[in-house]
Amino acid sequence: MNFKINSRNQTVQFHLLNDIEVVIKREDEIHPHISGNKYRKLKYNIIAAKNQGINTLLTFGGAYSNHIAATAAAGAEFGFKTIGIIRGEEIVTKIDENPTLSFAQNCGMKFKFITRSLYREKENSAFIESLKKEFGTFYRLPEGGTNELAIRGCEEILTIEDKSFDYICTAVGTGGTIAGIINSAYPHQKVIGFPSLKGDFLHDEIAKWTTKTNWELETNYHFGGYGKINNNLITFINKFKEKTSIPLDPIYTGKMLYGIVDMIQNLTFDKGSKILAIHTGGLQGIEGMNKLLKQKKTLQII
Repeated sequence: MNFKINSRNQTVQFHLLNDIEVVIKREDEIHPHISGNKYRKLKYNIIAAKNQGINTLLTFGGAYSNHIAATAAAGAEFGFKTIGIIRGEEIVTKIDENPTLSFAQNCGMKFKFITRSLYREKENSAFIESLKKEFGTFYRLPEGGTNELAIRGCEEILTIEDKSFDYICTAVGTGGTIAGIINSAYPHQKVIGFPSLKGDFLHDEIAKWTTKTNWELETNYHFGGYGKINNNLITFINKFKEKTSIPLDPIYTGKMLYGIVDMIQNLTFDKGSKILAIHTGGLQGIEGMNKLLKQKKTLQII
C-alpha cells in the first residue's frame, strides 16, 4: 500500500492579519477524497487491518460525516469492504439526496441505519457483538476515527520545517488530531484547538492521549455547536477563498480561521508571531451544507 503523504505550507495574504504571519498547512491536498486528518487517522489502522488479515472496515457516523466518506474512499482504494453504521433511521430513504452518503455508497460502502438512542450504545460490547453476528469479522473504527493508531498518524502532521512557528492551530472534533499535534509539537510551541462542538468535555478527552501541557482550547468560535453556522461565518469563508484561493469548510476549518483572524484583531498574539494553521480537509461537507442553506434560501458557500 502506498501511503505517500506530502502537504505544503502556504503563506496567507489576507487584509486582517496585521503583522502576524499566518501559514496554512494544506493537508486538504493530500488526497482528493481521503483528505486531511482523515488520511492521517486511517493510515496505521488500515495497515493494522491488513496485517491482521481483515478485509472489512466498520465504522460509525452521521449523515454528513467526513469520516464516513473518507473510510468509504479508503476502502475502495486499498481493497476493503466497508460498512457504515449511520445515526438516524429516517435517512434510509434519503441516500440519493445526501451527497456524503451517495458518495460513500458509490465507493461500495454498505449502510446500517439505527436510531439515535441505539447509536449512543456504539461503544457497548453487547451492541458490538450484535454487529459481529450480523456482519462477521470486521476491523472497527470509532466515530471520527480517533484511537491510538489514529493519533500516531496525526503525530506525523508536523515536520522539522514547522519548528519555526510559535503557534500551531487546528480545528477539534473528537480530539485525536490535536492530541497527535500536541505530542509532536516542539517545547516552545503553543497548540491552540478550536472545537466545533459546544461543551467542556473535550479537554478531558484530549488529555487521555497526551501528557504534555503546551496546549489550550479556544471555545469562543463554535457558533452555537456542531454543524451550527450563520451568515457572518459564511461571509468570512467566502471572502477568505476570494482573497487567498483557499477553500474552508463550515464545520471545522472555517470556524478555526475565523477564530484566528478574530484573535489577531483583538491583539491576542504577540507582535511578529508566526502561526501555522492545519487545514484538516472536510471540504466534501460543503455540498451538503449548501443544500440545506438553499432550502432555507440563505447565503451559500462559494
